[in-house]
Amino acid sequence: MTDAMYVQLLDLACGAFLLTGVLVLWRRELSAIVWLFALQGVALTTLIVVLGVREADLELILVGLGVGALRAALLPYLMRRALVASGEGRETQPLVNVATSLLVAAVLAMLAYALSQPLVRLSPTPATQAVPIALTVLLIGFFVLVTRRRALSQLVGFLLMDNAITATAFLTTSGVPLVVELGISLDILLAVLVLQVLTTRIRAAFGGTDLDELRELHD
Repeated sequence: MTDAMYVQLLDLACGAFLLTGVLVLWRRELSAIVWLFALQGVALTTLIVVLGVREADLELILVGLGVGALRAALLPYLMRRALVASGEGRETQPLVNVATSLLVAAVLAMLAYALSQPLVRLSPTPATQAVPIALTVLLIGFFVLVTRRRALSQLVGFLLMDNAITATAFLTTSGVPLVVELGISLDILLAVLVLQVLTTRIRAAFGGTDLDELRELHD
């Protein structure tokens, strides 16, 4: 792989990774949010595989494919099942509207760029120069987690943060040990399975999964 092709593919993967995170703030349909998460999983897989091909590291390529199988296929499938079980199609009124959310995303991108500059200057490679993108997605995921009301939306926010942490690890250190990645992935898979069960039971008991309404019932 030539240097020019490597940079172009890396930029394309990172651009898609960031775009899917921003679009989660724009869309209100839960099914669309799940699809965007799946697309981000594809972008993350591409990013890792490109790094693996560049370094001729077969283990890194296999880890990338494993990440893709989990985050672009299995997790979205489980979330779609949870969505069907919940019987809900849209996010209720979020704490921050769409226009303001997109403005906040721009501010978070500038903050991420400023915070990551010391790290980028330590090793100004094409991979480390993409770290601000991963940090931006991390902040966007946290913003989704604290401003959305549906349990599924909040789970997507958490998973966006996890994707961003994974991307940062691969961009800065060319990956993490396979055993570590498998352990983290199994923890995430368990969390999604628990959510699927809880969503079904909450829906059956209370008729919805709006967390604000559930707090009102508790009060």
